[in-house]
Amino acid sequence: MELLLLYVTCLILAASSVHLLGLLSDRRRNLPPGPRPLPLVGSLLSLGALPHRSLARLAERHGPVMALRLGTVTTVVASSADAARDFLQRHDAAFSARAAPDGAHVFAHYAHSMGWLPATSPRWRALRKVCSGELFAPHRLDTQQALRQEKVRQLVSHVDRLAREGGEPVRVGRLAFATALNIARLDVQGLRRRIEGLFRRLHGMIDDLIEHRLRERAADGENTKKNFLDVLLDYRSAEDGRGFERQTILSLISDLFSAGTDTSSATVEWAMAELLLNPSSMARARDELNQVVGSKPVIEESDIGQLKYLQAIVKETFRLHPPAPFLLPHLAETTTQVRGYTVPRGARVLVNAWAIGHDAKVWPEPEKFVPERFLEKEVDFRGRDFELLPFGSGRRICPGMPLAVRMVHLMLASLLHRFHWRLPADVEKNGLDMSERLGVNLAMATPLEAIATPV
Repeated sequence: MELLLLYVTCLILAASSVHLLGLLSDRRRNLPPGPRPLPLVGSLLSLGALPHRSLARLAERHGPVMALRLGTVTTVVASSADAARDFLQRHDAAFSARAAPDGAHVFAHYAHSMGWLPATSPRWRALRKVCSGELFAPHRLDTQQALRQEKVRQLVSHVDRLAREGGEPVRVGRLAFATALNIARLDVQGLRRRIEGLFRRLHGMIDDLIEHRLRERAADGENTKKNFLDVLLDYRSAEDGRGFERQTILSLISDLFSAGTDTSSATVEWAMAELLLNPSSMARARDELNQVVGSKPVIEESDIGQLKYLQAIVKETFRLHPPAPFLLPHLAETTTQVRGYTVPRGARVLVNAWAIGHDAKVWPEPEKFVPERFLEKEVDFRGRDFELLPFGSGRRICPGMPLAVRMVHLMLASLLHRFHWRLPADVEKNGLDMSERLGVNLAMATPLEAIATPV
C-alpha cells in the first residue's frame, strides 16, 4: 500500500513538473493568448458538447487569435474575419496541411483522400484538378442539370403524396438528404460514420459499382454516356500519364457523398426551420417565387439567379448555421508569425466560422434571422469575403461547393413554391426546438417535422 502511494505521488509530481515546464515553454514561444491549461487534459474540459460556442466565448476573453492546449496538442483558433484572412489567405501555404483525425487512418484513407492529403502532394493536385476542372466545372454541372431536376421532382412528388394523404408531417432533413444523395448516379448509403466495418461495406459497394460500370463500358464502347464515375476512371495526369488508383477513387467518392449530402440536407433543414419561425420571411420568399416563376410547375436552375431574396435566405442560413463550424482542421507546416504571435510547426489551426458569423461587430443582432441584411450589402460565401465562410477559403476551399449551392437553392425554392408550410400543433404549442447537435456537421438536435399543403 505504501509502495502504491509512493508511486502515485511520484506520478503526480512528474505530471505537475511537465505541466509547469510546458507553461514556461509556452511563454517563451510567444504563443497567442489563451486559457491556462490543466495538467494532461489541457482545456478539453472547457469545450462541452458544442465547442464552437465554447470557443467563441473564450475568444471574447482572449482575443480573435487564441491558443489553447487540447490534451497535449497546441491548437490555435481564429475567431474573426480578419484572423481567418490571416490564416487562409495571407499565410495560406503555411497552414494548408491537414491534421487528420484517427478515423481517417482506417484503410489508410488519409493517404488517398483529398480532404486529408497535403496540398504539396501530386495526388492532391490531381484530385483537385479533376474536381475543379471536370466534376464540378460549370459545363459538367450543366450537363447533369436534368438529373438534378428529376431528383427534385421526385422530392416534390413525395411531399405532395404526404400532403394529400392526411397531412403527415414531413421530415425535411431526411428528404433533403435522400435527394442530395441520389444525384451522382451512385446509390450509396451510410457514409457518415468513419468506422472500419462501414468503410469495408461501403468500399465493397463502390467496388461493385465500378466493376459494373467497367463491364458496361466494355460492352457499349463509345456509345456509353459518361457520368462522374467515368471521369474518374478515364483521368490521366498530364505529368506522368497515370490515372487514379482504385483506393483513391474509393476515397474520393466516399468524401464527396459524406460531405456533400450532409451539408446540403442540413442547410435546407435549418433554412426551413428559420422560415417557419419567421412567417414574414416565408411570405416574402413566396412572393418573389410567384413573381419570377409564376404558375410554372417546375423551377429551373436558370431561375435561381433572379431569386435574390431566396439567395439572401441561404446566405443567412449559412451565417447562422454553418454546416462545418470549424471547417476542417489545418496544420502548421512551418513555424509562422501571425499578428505578432508565434504559431509553432505542428500546431492545429481551427477557423471558427460559427463565431465569425455571430460576431456582433460585423453583424447587428447576430442571433436574429434577417435575410434582408444580405440585400443591403454584397457578401459572398465563395471564399472571398471572410465574414461568411461556410465552405472555407484558399487552396483548401470545399471543391464540391458549386454542386452544393445549386442543390440547396433548387430544393429550397421547389419546396417553398409548391407548398404552404406549418408546424404540427404540438410543436406550435411547445415551441420549435432549435438546439444544435455537432457531429459530422452542425445539425438540428431534434429533426424538423413540418406539415405541407399543396398550393
